[in-house]
Amino acid sequence: ERAQKNGATVLNGLFMGTTMPDNDQDSHVLTYNDFADAKTGGIARKGVTKTLEVDVVVGADGANSRVARDIGAGDYEYAIAFQERMSIPEQRMEWYEERAEMYVGSDVSPDFYAWVFPKCDHVAVGTGSVCDKKGVQKYQKGIRERAANRIAGGEIIRAEAHPIPEHYRPRRVNDRACLVGDAAGYVTKCSGEGIYFAAKSGRMIGEKIASASENGTRMITQSDLQDHLNEWDGKYGPTYLVLDLLQKLFFSSD
Repeated sequence: ERAQKNGATVLNGLFMGTTMPDNDQDSHVLTYNDFADAKTGGIARKGVTKTLEVDVVVGADGANSRVARDIGAGDYEYAIAFQERMSIPEQRMEWYEERAEMYVGSDVSPDFYAWVFPKCDHVAVGTGSVCDKKGVQKYQKGIRERAANRIAGGEIIRAEAHPIPEHYRPRRVNDRACLVGDAAGYVTKCSGEGIYFAAKSGRMIGEKIASASENGTRMITQSDLQDHLNEWDGKYGPTYLVLDLLQKLFFSSD
């Protein structure tokens, strides 16, 4: 809403893919399904297929990024996180008004942690694993049992599974397209933290595009986006290195 108030054009749609530019001056041609088209009343699940020409693309579309696929960013190893959103009785929800819980132990994850996080009017109960992705349901049962006294009487309203990147993609910039957040692999192995780095990388690339384009009067170049990567790696590269080393230490020791 803030972006819209400040002049951004917001499209309610599903990004399907991009046709890469042939040279430094050509546009990216994005293909997307528009869900807000008048012909569908904004209701139809399929939407209307449309195209959009843009100078630069920021891929902020998560671990299964379609932008990453189209720009040839390569793959990475990932952990699996599974969680159930649960509606719990109001008196139990009061416990989580200013509290989030993390659980450790081989019953809830062999190498990661489990959690109960408040989500507005419900909680998310989940777990993750790097080394035993197929066993995540077993560990989910474990966190439900460990948190039973907190979530008793709860009703599952949705189940979700997400890949969690373990390291950067081999390529994060190509032909005036740049990846941020989970799409780029900005998650710390030691803690699984990705929200801060997603928000920070999005802000940094936005500021770089605004300044390098001189507020839209100059064409963005590949080197502008590479400058952003250099700034990012200079600022956060050591953090990822240290946390990766800690992860290796913790993983090899009880």
